[in-house]
Amino acid sequence: MNLQGFVIQLLSGVSTGMVIFLIAVGLSLIFGTLKVLNLAHGALYMLGAYCCYWVSSSLSHLPGSFWLSLIFAPLMVALFGGIVEFFLLRRMYNREFLEQFLLTFALILIIADLCKLAWGVDYQTIDTPWPLEGAAIWGSLIFPWYNLFLILCGPLFYVGLWMLLNRTRLGRVIRAVTYNREMANALGVNVPLVYTAVFMLGCWLAGMGGALVAPMSAVMPGMDAVVLIDCFIIVVIGGLGSLSGAFLGSLIFGLVTAFGIMVVPRLAIAFGFILMMVILIIRPWGLMGKPE
Repeated sequence: MNLQGFVIQLLSGVSTGMVIFLIAVGLSLIFGTLKVLNLAHGALYMLGAYCCYWVSSSLSHLPGSFWLSLIFAPLMVALFGGIVEFFLLRRMYNREFLEQFLLTFALILIIADLCKLAWGVDYQTIDTPWPLEGAAIWGSLIFPWYNLFLILCGPLFYVGLWMLLNRTRLGRVIRAVTYNREMANALGVNVPLVYTAVFMLGCWLAGMGGALVAPMSAVMPGMDAVVLIDCFIIVVIGGLGSLSGAFLGSLIFGLVTAFGIMVVPRLAIAFGFILMMVILIIRPWGLMGKPE
């Protein structure tokens, strides 16, 4: 491997990790606060990609249609998530985990069928937005501008979420509900409203991830399956409910996958699982998690 190939794989791994971080951190945040492992999180990511395609194609006559879709698509997914939480999940918090799994699995099928009814089963594509077309060139090194943009997005969202959770009143309330729901309720906190807000935030992050991925790959049914598995791997690596763990786990996962494909292509699918297995053996609660 020459230096050029190493740098390209490094950048590719980081860009992939930063996109998956947006999705995985939403899953981790929802589990950390609501104690619900949302199997439909990947389907919400797919819904975000389809909403991005629909908004950008509907507003294609306007300049910057993709950037408008990047605003509206995640909001549409968050609104959908708020409706789901209010009418369905709110009645499941005190139920067994198996019942929660069945509900969120049913949501996968419902969202998938809604996407097929609305947009069909054909592949949909979105052009790379201005001004991120083309590639950056440094000597013999060529790398897409859009992927560099994604690398920048990851740390920005991480810092924004950290500031929200640690430097705002809403963040303090979320952390209080996470640590002790009964005590927070006794102190006058509207716990159901906090749960709705957290679930909508997680859905917004999933929708944002889907919207950002849309120009990179085809928007199609079934695109949620692979990313959901990747998200579970990341939250296990980083630690369930940990913001820093999700960021670190996404970065490690992206780099291991990128370099693993280059070294042993036949084991490309297995590298994430191997990494998760090693972490579970050495540190079962994850790199940044806390033992129960």
